[in-house]
Amino acid sequence: MNLFEKQANEFTRRHIGSNENETRQMLSTIGIKILDELIDKAIPASIRNPESLHVTEPVSEAEYLRLIREIASRNLVFKNYIGQGYYDTITPSVILRNVFENPGWYTQYTPYQAEISQGRLESLLNFQTIVSDLTGLPLANASLLDEGTAAAEAMLMFFNQKNRDHQHISVPRFFVDHAIFKQTRDVIATRAEPLGIELVTGDYKSIHIDESFFGAIIQYPNSEGNIPDYRTFIRNVQTAGGFVVMATDLLALTLLTPPGELGADVAIGSAQRFGVPIGFGGPHAAFFAARDDFKRAIPGRIIGVSVDSHGNRALRMALQTREQHIKREKATSNICTAQALLANMAAMYAVYHGPQGLKDIATRINILAHTLSEGLRDLGFEITHEYFFDTIRVELNEPEKIRFIAEGSNLNFYYEDKGSLCISIGENTSQRDILDIISVFSIYSEQDESAILFDYELQDEIIPVTLRRKTAFMSHPVFNSHHSETEMMRYLKSLENKDLSLNTSMIPLGSCTMKLNAASELIPVSWPEFSMIHPFAPPFQWNGYQKMILELESWLSTITGFAATSLQPNSGAQGEYAGLLAIRSYHAAHGQQHRQVMLIPISAHGTNPASAVMAGMKVVVVKSDEDGHIDIGDLKEKAVQFKNELAGLMVTYPSTHGVFEEGIKDICQIIHENGGLVYMDGANMNAQVGLTSPGFIGADVCHLNLHKTFAIPHGGGGPGMGPICVNEKLKPHLPGHWTNPDKTGTGAVSAARYGSASILLISYAYIKMLGTYGIRQATVYAILNANYMKSRLESYYPILYTGPNNTCAHEFIVDLRPFKLQAGIEAEDVAKRLMDYGFHAPTLSFPVPGTMMIEPTESEDKAELDRFCDAMIAIYHEIQDIANGKMDKNDNPLKNAPHTQFVITSDEWNHAYGREKAAFPLPYTRLNKFWPSIGRVNNTYGDRNLICTCEPVTSYAESIEA
Repeated sequence: MNLFEKQANEFTRRHIGSNENETRQMLSTIGIKILDELIDKAIPASIRNPESLHVTEPVSEAEYLRLIREIASRNLVFKNYIGQGYYDTITPSVILRNVFENPGWYTQYTPYQAEISQGRLESLLNFQTIVSDLTGLPLANASLLDEGTAAAEAMLMFFNQKNRDHQHISVPRFFVDHAIFKQTRDVIATRAEPLGIELVTGDYKSIHIDESFFGAIIQYPNSEGNIPDYRTFIRNVQTAGGFVVMATDLLALTLLTPPGELGADVAIGSAQRFGVPIGFGGPHAAFFAARDDFKRAIPGRIIGVSVDSHGNRALRMALQTREQHIKREKATSNICTAQALLANMAAMYAVYHGPQGLKDIATRINILAHTLSEGLRDLGFEITHEYFFDTIRVELNEPEKIRFIAEGSNLNFYYEDKGSLCISIGENTSQRDILDIISVFSIYSEQDESAILFDYELQDEIIPVTLRRKTAFMSHPVFNSHHSETEMMRYLKSLENKDLSLNTSMIPLGSCTMKLNAASELIPVSWPEFSMIHPFAPPFQWNGYQKMILELESWLSTITGFAATSLQPNSGAQGEYAGLLAIRSYHAAHGQQHRQVMLIPISAHGTNPASAVMAGMKVVVVKSDEDGHIDIGDLKEKAVQFKNELAGLMVTYPSTHGVFEEGIKDICQIIHENGGLVYMDGANMNAQVGLTSPGFIGADVCHLNLHKTFAIPHGGGGPGMGPICVNEKLKPHLPGHWTNPDKTGTGAVSAARYGSASILLISYAYIKMLGTYGIRQATVYAILNANYMKSRLESYYPILYTGPNNTCAHEFIVDLRPFKLQAGIEAEDVAKRLMDYGFHAPTLSFPVPGTMMIEPTESEDKAELDRFCDAMIAIYHEIQDIANGKMDKNDNPLKNAPHTQFVITSDEWNHAYGREKAAFPLPYTRLNKFWPSIGRVNNTYGDRNLICTCEPVTSYAESIEA
């Protein structure tokens, strides 16, 4: 490799943690001489693809940034007045730099380990409080994927409330008002059809609601900008026994009567205009607020207040027994992630501006919209609605003519059906912009520009008296304290310091793939050429996006061995759902709608059965054998038993047990022979890339977690992307979208055509900079690192489930169950003790209770792997000291973990072990100590005393006795 080739391949050396010398040392520990020998032992020859992968040549980081700048230049940044759920906003620089572009925030994982997640938990609690206050509903979750998904989840929640038995639906109908956003209507329609929900679309003013309706959705303000008073309609629905979800706008609610006061049962919407860039459709945080009656059914995650082991206030994810890995096919939803990073941005936007600042922004927008409407009326144009917040609907005869004039002035409006258009004002709309819009209409009507008056006292004229907000909101001190940049910067830093992220240490979560999220991959996401493109902009304005998307689709299809890719699903669970809909659509197209049985291994991730039920399928569980593999005999028996009804199989490969199962090709063949199709869960794709592929193995469809294998950061619980790749026969059954009328297939699964489009840039960069050789090496080193750690730990901990050559794939399971009998130590004790050693615990009690699943990824170097192994070995010796009676079974470093700085520096120390043992158990902890901010959280107290909004300020100072 010459110097220029070396430069082109530089990113591979920077992404993969270990160098050649460390590689030799790790191989020696495993007992193997070369990497190829390890791969041959770990991966069965039958599933190794003999053909070399060809994707793209690598480029250096500097060259990539030059290339992506050229692609960005192909996007045209117009002034967007399209609206329809996506609005121009201003991201405060202090939030852009200190949250969105800060690895201390974007590399965190979902806050399952609450003691090292208090910063983002506080921010998400702020988000819930903002949503609850503005909507006037007592309970809010910590975000959902997008507004369309939130609306569909509300419909599903109502449906389940009224129809406990899906086989005998007694209340089948759901009303959809014609004036909700198109993308929301489409996602709802997709969700409704497999479940037998009958959608009735019409005008809320004339629809007759009877007892056959379980619910209804309305928009406030609606898609035309109008602000209807829905009180009577809501009463009518509820009198008939149904529920009402109101899609709404948080910024508008600073001026309007909140949905809760109007009587709505649920309020949903997008928090995008709270400082989150449009980004060609995402990612954005949706919100979901509900009456307290729904607290056990509300989808997504809820942050709640509890206490720690010392009686101090502590935050945690509440009501986790609703999660899919526990309830599986009976889960309330298949939602497995959220939009935590974007919810945190929206929350901080509200914290920074405060209630008065938000109201000022809303009022400015309202005044500008009113000024525009008056100017257009003066020119002779008819404004459809008397009352509006930010959007006006203009009646006119030739919308295409005005479109030509507007686009010539770099302006985008929203063009409805013939005869009207809508103009939506955003936060960054100026008085000059209003004059520019007036100018377009003056040219159209061949008139001189009219004189316009910016009257700052006219707001009350365009908000109905009966719908003006009277209720205070965001009165908690956190929303009224951090309004200077200095205060905000320090508040953000104080929260960041409480959380362990990848800039602290490795996060070895099995099935989560917490690899490097490189800075060069993320930098372009903030560029205006990508962040300011509206998802409904005309195609000529997003040629750059189109080039990137087409290339990424092609690369992912090649990597997976399939014919086509859809980038629409905006989470792994949505990818599962989209893949199952493709299978369902395929069977229906062949006159086999009755094929509804989906076989799912008992070891599968809990979202698999939840997604299958949402897709209208019946779940049949397949057993595992003693080695943790799919029981092929049981699989064959059930495939034959349900031969006439078999839709397919959902299978994860390598398995959720971290092993390449040799029988996978036989498994696929059995399904195909019995008329089914194979869906492969791509959660473990990081062990396949460049060595084998789902298509080569025999699957028909797979989803990919771009936030795992392809380097999109986890963001503390989102964003994510879950595109699906399919073979030729399923190509016609990929998700559609209303902006692409030429595409036939299944309905939309996400609100935007390309899901969270702006973060696709990250995976594009990952593949482009690594190139074909680099992405293969990433897989090889992921397998090497896992096997090295297994070799170091197997003398101390039992390792569950290995391959025939005593190897694992990219992850492995450590069995902690024997220690419960020996020393009374649970898996949770080990997880909390790891915090004292400066580490986030591996995946706890999945897929086997009482175990830990460890996945190091390729990005960690040998030194970091050794630090973690040293910590685990030291904990093993601590457990042995307890078992041998050297330490007390109740008063020991594991049972009391984690140890906070407050506890260690306290004047009182009543433990049999020393402070040094508690806080500095190994020498490296002295060099860069990470302190958990609270003691062990009392989960039971939090669920029994459910508090999901910011409490009175006194609770921060007072101790609470559990």
